[in-house]
Amino acid sequence: MVNSGKKRKKVPVSDPPRRQRMVCLMSEEEVRIVDRYLEKYQITNKARWLRETVLAFIHQNMEEDYPTLFKEHDMRR
Repeated sequence: MVNSGKKRKKVPVSDPPRRQRMVCLMSEEEVRIVDRYLEKYQITNKARWLRETVLAFIHQNMEEDYPTLFKEHDMRR
């Protein structure tokens, strides 16, 4: 291993450590699909990708379902 003079700086942790575990069972086919996707897009951190993907989906749905003063039908009239 050759050291090229570059030293990696550790990024200070701004978020508290994750202590809650969630478990999800998948079929062999589903695992192959996910693994193929990660390989195609060169994603190396599977846990981070899963977390960000799920949370982005939830956030998008919450934005769409945000309560409004009027129903969509009433606003289109």
